[in-house]
Amino acid sequence: MENNLPSKKNGIQRNKKQTILNWKTSFITEFFLIILFTNSPFPGKAFHSLTPLFQSMARIFFFFLFLSLSSQTALAAKFRLVNKCKHTVWPGLLSGANSPPLPTTGFSLSSGKSRTLHFPRSWSGRLWARTLCSGNPSAGKMTCLTGDCASGKLECGGAGAIPPATLAEFTLNGANGLDFYDVSLVDGYNLPILIVPLGGRGGDCSPTGCLVDINRACPRELSVAAARGNGRGKVGKGTAVACKSACEAFGDPRYCCSEGYNTPDTCPPSVYSLFFKEACPRAYSYAYDDKTSTFTCASADYIIVFCPPPYTSLKLLGKRRVMAGELPLVNKTMMYLHSRGSKVSTGR
Repeated sequence: MENNLPSKKNGIQRNKKQTILNWKTSFITEFFLIILFTNSPFPGKAFHSLTPLFQSMARIFFFFLFLSLSSQTALAAKFRLVNKCKHTVWPGLLSGANSPPLPTTGFSLSSGKSRTLHFPRSWSGRLWARTLCSGNPSAGKMTCLTGDCASGKLECGGAGAIPPATLAEFTLNGANGLDFYDVSLVDGYNLPILIVPLGGRGGDCSPTGCLVDINRACPRELSVAAARGNGRGKVGKGTAVACKSACEAFGDPRYCCSEGYNTPDTCPPSVYSLFFKEACPRAYSYAYDDKTSTFTCASADYIIVFCPPPYTSLKLLGKRRVMAGELPLVNKTMMYLHSRGSKVSTGR
């Protein structure tokens, strides 16, 4: 994965501002078209009083402004975030160093709903889902049981997810013009995520993700249980809601691939990272799991599905280059893993 993403080892304006920006863009576009393509006097004494030379200069200015706004839209990558969970999630977004800011860094997404965002083609960063949130975000008192960014608000404002959390990571227009993307469990797991590239070229443009419920199978020493009930998510006290990484759970450099264990040779997979890898073969299971976990595409748009259904339909995902059915599924059912390693499938 491109190294200008937030570190794997350690695990920005709301909708209103985006609406205002879209309105301004539309207004300026119409304003420009009136000036450029009509010979009638412009409805404004200030402009009408200008000399022909300055009127021409104004037309040229708005022409290039229009081109600039149009090119920014054309160069944006479309990210559609879809919530297929049975409960509301609160996506969080974090941009990498020197990466252009996004129109939002967090919002609420109800069950069955989706939201489309436009990301600059030079963007890199990560996104995730906060779950089981409560409290008043307007008062800065919102907290989430998993994936919290500790902002107290809908917007994360430049803060990342507190582990454990499943991460979708991207570097757009990286080496050789390729997008690099992955789903990472290096900071632990809280819910399934699927990434599907659309309309890309170059690279393999394959879907990737973690489609299984790891929380039910999480080893006891890694498991995170709800310390309190949560009425909005209907989660009772003691329910497993996330699964820590071994690094987060124990802080041992051998699991964190740090200090004297900071190379692929000195930090091989552990029994814990192999547990995550067995559950989700295409996802990052530890820091040096690049070969089977990083995917590439060029100039693609992306769908990110939280809690994807056990099989992904054309109706859900639309046209795509690679069928999501190629992901590791068993009899088109959601898989649950027992901590002893046996596999059990549940309803279709």
